[in-house]
Amino acid sequence: MKFPTKATVLKTTTSAGVVALVLAAGAPAAQAEDIIKIGHVAATSGPIAHLGKDNENGARMAVDELNAKGVAIGGKKYKIVLQAEDDAADPKQATAAAQKLVDAKVQGVIGHETSGTSIPASRIYYDAGIPQISPSASNPQYTRQRYNTTFRNVANDEQLGAALARYAMQQVKAKRIAVIDDRTAYGKGLADEFIKNVKRGGAASGSSIVSTQFTNDKATDFSAILTAVKATKPDMIFFGGMDAVAGPMLRQMKQLAIPIKFMGGDGMCSDSVPRLAGNAMSDGQVICAEAGGVEPSQEKGMADFRVAYKKRYGIEVQTYAPYTYDALMTMVAAMRKAGSPDPAKYLPELAKIQYKGVTGNIAFDARGDVKDGVLTIYTFKNATREKLAVVK
Repeated sequence: MKFPTKATVLKTTTSAGVVALVLAAGAPAAQAEDIIKIGHVAATSGPIAHLGKDNENGARMAVDELNAKGVAIGGKKYKIVLQAEDDAADPKQATAAAQKLVDAKVQGVIGHETSGTSIPASRIYYDAGIPQISPSASNPQYTRQRYNTTFRNVANDEQLGAALARYAMQQVKAKRIAVIDDRTAYGKGLADEFIKNVKRGGAASGSSIVSTQFTNDKATDFSAILTAVKATKPDMIFFGGMDAVAGPMLRQMKQLAIPIKFMGGDGMCSDSVPRLAGNAMSDGQVICAEAGGVEPSQEKGMADFRVAYKKRYGIEVQTYAPYTYDALMTMVAAMRKAGSPDPAKYLPELAKIQYKGVTGNIAFDARGDVKDGVLTIYTFKNATREKLAVVK
């Protein structure tokens, strides 16, 4: 956004002694910088605020790095400003935040954090013609609404659920699996994909789903559903939900003497899980997958990012910060290719972008899903997350 210069007002005196005002329209005046305003939305309050803040931190690192190096687009220099909003992982608050960003005339949006907020907000951005990249929403529905403004740079639940099911059956050799989800768009969507893939591959592996239970994303007492699960004698629990629920659930599993494997997706794959679980989590018990990952040739870039993040914020990356960083960098790369930050002009470039990020190579398919999405399988040992494998 470029602000016009003000004309300079000069005083002069005519032969009759009358003071006249002369507008020197071409006189030099101070100019404000050209601004690119990018919105960011995540849950920076509520039970998963630590994950939402992680997202926001990643976006701020990208903005600061770009501004420090200088952003030149179409021969002009720009300053990027991040307008960060909190949706508290609530769909209604998400749509209000989305409308606020549209009214503020942002040129792009990074977010939202969860599927349950990204899906309703995406219609608002589509109607306004504003490109949106979510670094963490994995429900397939997000990119299946035929909105050409909607993208994500992480694998979706179809990929995540399939990969986790294969790992559970082929590597863990789980035979009797109980499934619990938190009824959110993310948690239920992931659990449904996992169940579908276990049923598909169960005949060959001998694996089956022995119990399905559900809770909610704010629950703290799981004794009833865990007791029901225990009665089915499972050797693994799959949980579709976030770490704020997974941690307390692990504590109650220990109290009820259910020392079995506990598997889930990226929502419960943060470094906060050991803290939230207290001393209830044994080494190797938890297996989770992050919707992203880097091949060996790119591991140094991710490691360097983690070091820089900790140096700046004094904490470890939770889960999504590198993907948020890459999402914003990818959006600006599209603006540079288009020679303009105008959404209508850079949107076509975003759709066909090829960007090498710290989380991998980023390109989008016709729906806006990341192409060739990879996943990283982790466990926890000595309260530290440890990589097991990178899979597709």
